[in-house]
Amino acid sequence: MERTAGSAHRDGNEAGTRDGSRRGREVRLSHRVEDGARLASLLWDLGPGWRAVSSAMVGGGIGPVSWVLNAQVVGGYSRMDPVEHLLEMAPPGPGVGMLTAAVVDRFTEAADGGARAVATVGLRVPTWAAAPEGVPDPELAPMYLPGTINIVVAVPVAMSDAALVNAVMTVTEAKTQALVEEGFPCTGTASDAVCVAVRDEGPREPFGGPRSPWGARIARAVHAAVRRGARDWADRDALTTRG
Repeated sequence: MERTAGSAHRDGNEAGTRDGSRRGREVRLSHRVEDGARLASLLWDLGPGWRAVSSAMVGGGIGPVSWVLNAQVVGGYSRMDPVEHLLEMAPPGPGVGMLTAAVVDRFTEAADGGARAVATVGLRVPTWAAAPEGVPDPELAPMYLPGTINIVVAVPVAMSDAALVNAVMTVTEAKTQALVEEGFPCTGTASDAVCVAVRDEGPREPFGGPRSPWGARIARAVHAAVRRGARDWADRDALTTRG
């Protein structure tokens, strides 16, 4: 089974999804059966001419990228070969691969002025980054409602290495703002991952902070996608725990 991102939650300036490379704007959702569970994966098929900065296990750092994969795994995932597992599911060529136990087919997306963000949001164990040593993080739901926040952003311009690092900061700040505004006292979860993909050719934007032209668009897109995802997670958690 496969469908495009059009059947998931969408928000923001949709005109922004039509500029630049059309192929770089397509996100495909598919499903597989693994460990007795039906699990979803999102594949962003960027094609040639892109590079990315990422904190992911596969393709982490800064380098060329032609795809980004966000694959769902079961709660309590215990495989000791996550990199090999991701590569089994990934297409050929350079790319970025992430794992999450969040419900991937509930992904949310938003666009702003050509910047596009896709997020999978799970908040079972929200965390403050600077938590006191030895103090356990709160658990908001049972293990079968696991959580990680994975965010993928694509913009149709080139960026310098410094701007890419700055963009990761901007994504994190916008994510945290969205979570706090939705009533989650946290900066995220301990296993969050991020990827920012940009074009490899053309003049390189020198800045990616929230008051730079493209950083501001990234921030608004991420904020909208994460805020909607957090609200959706809270609504499903409430229904499940009441049931």
